[in-house]
Amino acid sequence: MPRIVCTVTNDLSQDQRMIRICTSLARAGYEVVLVGRQRRASLPLRQEAFRQKRLWCHFEKGKLFYLEYNLRLFLFLLFHPFDIVCSIDLDTILPGFLVSWLRGRVCVYDAHEYFTETPEVERRPAVKRVWEGVARFTIPKLRHACTVGPALAAIFEERYGIPFTVIRNVPVRQEERPRPPAASEPIIFYQGVLNEGRGLEYAIEAMQRIEGAQLWLAGEGGLSARLRAQAKQLKLEEKVRFLGFVPPHELQQLTPSAHIGLNLLENRGLSYYFSLANKAFDYVQAAVPSIQMAFPEYLALNRQHEVFYLLEELSASSVEAAIRELLDNQALYQRLKGNCRLAREAWNWEKEERVLLGFYRRVLGDGH
Repeated sequence: MPRIVCTVTNDLSQDQRMIRICTSLARAGYEVVLVGRQRRASLPLRQEAFRQKRLWCHFEKGKLFYLEYNLRLFLFLLFHPFDIVCSIDLDTILPGFLVSWLRGRVCVYDAHEYFTETPEVERRPAVKRVWEGVARFTIPKLRHACTVGPALAAIFEERYGIPFTVIRNVPVRQEERPRPPAASEPIIFYQGVLNEGRGLEYAIEAMQRIEGAQLWLAGEGGLSARLRAQAKQLKLEEKVRFLGFVPPHELQQLTPSAHIGLNLLENRGLSYYFSLANKAFDYVQAAVPSIQMAFPEYLALNRQHEVFYLLEELSASSVEAAIRELLDNQALYQRLKGNCRLAREAWNWEKEERVLLGFYRRVLGDGH
């Protein structure tokens, strides 16, 4: 039975994409271990079809965290049996690359984002140079890599000179159910981390002038305290609800109760500009029309199935106008909702899983 170790830097509990990937690989006959980190506030892990391992770190953020985690991951991989190590993003690739080289095993690179172009990295030139050095040292020497969208695949192939397979981050197909009971007013819904560059400040500000609707934010992150303070300062406690962290299995029940979904990435670096967020597909699968930015991947999807209301620029006034349009223009709203029902037949994990399994068959068949 081929053994695969997948490595991430999160604490595993809310990584829907890796849960899907590892579950599919385990059910296909692979022995899978998903490795992440143990945080002080980590929730207990649910039992899955694959093994899960958390590495404890004294540091929780910054340079010292990345240094400590990579050292602990290196030691774990050095003494743990595997045939393939799948390094998710640049922040775990160095241990996977080095140990696979030392042990004569295969390292696969799975790029969930354009790591060196994320806002957190791009605005810090010295940090960016370090990660770009890691990328140049490792990625061109690999034979197998994948990423989440065609635009990023094209960029990476040109930059690093190796092929990238596209494996989109789409949810499991869901049967449509009656909308769950929720608030008496339409819900404008955001799911995901509350981090910078997600346009959440604009969404909260827009709610000052939106009547007869509520904004629900499901998630936590670096901006949690600031966003709560903003809502309080604007006296929007009755309109804006912070749900905190919602486990993935509960989120699948909650998202269909929304009227409008939000994915408001700021154009702050190429990673966001060429992104293809899983929440965009989650909204489609729940038959919830959503507001997205008019970035390349969302434009391409909308040409296949018009499911998004696209914004050319991000501001409180543009978000307000988009929300009003979807609340008031029932013909437009119902058209987008109907298209979501069509699109989810094409954009689902049952179809994308075949791409994933074909990719790993090629990895194994390539003689490692």
